[in-house]
Amino acid sequence: MINKERLFKRLMELGEIGKLATGGITRQVFTLEDISATTLVATYMREAGLSVRVDAVGNLIGRKEGLNPEASVVLTGSHIDTVHEGGAFDGSLGVLGGIEALQTMNEQGIQTEQPIEVIAYKDEEGCRFSFSMLGSRAIAGILKREDLQCLDRDGMSLAEALKMNGFVPDHFQQAARPLGSVKAHLELHVEQGKVLESKNLSVGVVTGINSSLWLKITLKGEAGHAGATPMGIRHDPLVAAAEIIQAVEEETLKTGTAVGTVGRIQVQPGGINIIPGSVEFTVDLRDLNQAVGERLEQTLLQRVAEVCQRRGIEKVIEVLQRVPPVPCSEPIQETIKQACRKVGKEIYSLPSGAGHDSMQIARLCPIGMIFVRSKDGISHNPAEWSSAEDCADGVNVLYHSLLSLANNEK
Repeated sequence: MINKERLFKRLMELGEIGKLATGGITRQVFTLEDISATTLVATYMREAGLSVRVDAVGNLIGRKEGLNPEASVVLTGSHIDTVHEGGAFDGSLGVLGGIEALQTMNEQGIQTEQPIEVIAYKDEEGCRFSFSMLGSRAIAGILKREDLQCLDRDGMSLAEALKMNGFVPDHFQQAARPLGSVKAHLELHVEQGKVLESKNLSVGVVTGINSSLWLKITLKGEAGHAGATPMGIRHDPLVAAAEIIQAVEEETLKTGTAVGTVGRIQVQPGGINIIPGSVEFTVDLRDLNQAVGERLEQTLLQRVAEVCQRRGIEKVIEVLQRVPPVPCSEPIQETIKQACRKVGKEIYSLPSGAGHDSMQIARLCPIGMIFVRSKDGISHNPAEWSSAEDCADGVNVLYHSLLSLANNEK
């Protein structure tokens, strides 16, 4: 069994870096807080008996050598950057949990056939440069030169930030792992939802990472005086938007599995006594089944067209992001289930509604994910919390899963 007290102590220590007066944590890539956090985590890696290095884009890597150093590596890890005023568990648990699992193996004198590496991926959240998963994209070999031109609010590019932190931007491709060099990737993460809590379970087996479609819908109608324009001759884009937003909920519910969210809406000109002239809002659609997601998208677009035609509204629909679903490997899911049995945990499977570094690494190798219960389902918030006991349960499952994967156990 892993050392629960050591694991939680490290989580709390790391959670002090970037902590604000509100209790929230802000650690954005290539800031002083990020540098301090990386330095601390590297210290934990060395205490665990791992060899430590940093790759060409800043990924922090701790390696436990295998009996066959030339064998393909088993990867685990997550990220240590946060959103603005985030919590202490999102990402950090996966990194510190991986270190704890490998430290326990070393303390027990356990050697595996294949090497295992734990990675603190750089900039998963993407809050500073509006470009997420820098580190995992680089390792997967899909980071592009033009991606490094993304700017932060002060006009600094990602390439400039890399250079200021001692990296050579043109060398980013050196972080890429060749196909065949990675056997599997296993990520431990807090659920960031309420499913496990509703089932009174501390650990879950992730079946896959949902697709993500972001749309921006702009509706243009006819602004007018609120008192002088009869209801029957109005072309009100906000009323049309309300009908479409209702359709998002209705059509998503019909699928039984998908989720749909309207998270942002802007109305112009925005006067209390003015019929709006234009409305802009976003739609976020997600599902693990690509066919279901595609049908939902087409049905919703038909509803939008029908509403706009009936109300005399012009529409512009932009795709902001389209990310396909990423299934978790069934053999790795079975490995995680066997680990749950070994530690006496009930087996429960669920999809991930949020994106993770694993979805990039899936281009290199089979992936698996383990979820840990989140109190009240809260994440990206100072109130984010997972108990020491739940965190230990997740890391114990991770420990046994890594042993099986690195020893080619069935």
